[in-house]
Amino acid sequence: MGAPEVVVHAHKDLLAQAVAARLVTRVVDGQAGGRTAHVVLTGGGIGTAVLAALAAAPARDAIDWSRLDVWWGDERFVPEGDPERNETGARAALLDHVPIPADRVHPMPAADGAEGDRPEDAARRYAEELRAAARPEDHGPVPRFDVLMLGVGPDGHVASLFPEHPAVHEEEDSVVAVHGAPKPPPTRLSLTFPALNAAREVWFLVSGEEKAGAVRLALGGAGPVQIPAAGVRGRQRTLWLLDRSAAKELPVELTRPTEH
Repeated sequence: MGAPEVVVHAHKDLLAQAVAARLVTRVVDGQAGGRTAHVVLTGGGIGTAVLAALAAAPARDAIDWSRLDVWWGDERFVPEGDPERNETGARAALLDHVPIPADRVHPMPAADGAEGDRPEDAARRYAEELRAAARPEDHGPVPRFDVLMLGVGPDGHVASLFPEHPAVHEEEDSVVAVHGAPKPPPTRLSLTFPALNAAREVWFLVSGEEKAGAVRLALGGAGPVQIPAAGVRGRQRTLWLLDRSAAKELPVELTRPTEH
């Protein structure tokens, strides 16, 4: 794992467009030679904006949607179709507008699904689905994701791994049920650090001045229990893709000029 790279864009809209363009390139590269690419989506304002920018970009047609598997890093454990679900936002922004086969989309279970109101069972089922998709060359219980995108909260949380929360200590399972999350809704499902760190590339997508302190701490050597964003690195590459507001507390030497 190399050192994280930081790229700063002028504002949120440019950030979303640039990440969408970068994602097309990375997915097309991942599909070279007939491979299936695996991408992990994130929710939140910037995560959804990236998907909307991709839906609006003509370059989206360069992707072979029949050879792309889509996963989520976390999900609110609420009923299917609830606007709080990351899946709901992703379908509205992108997935309902592209020819991706239904069996290539892997949402985390909902609270009204087969497991009912049993988030631990739901977490186990998603872990089993990930394991079934893992290839022998992945050498683990989850696919070697080509790109895993993460938002970062003002407290430094990623996915639904919150500071000092029991879920940050999970090392055995790839998916965990989260109870008592400090941000509503309180019950969630989340990939764990081992699953997140299986990705080839990890992209942190961060916009807004309220995130600047968390960005500084995560890149400044904070511990993953206190700042979970500090605990995730891509096996090949880790990118912090920021707008200027989110980067305002970083020292100049950590940033490099924007590509746009």
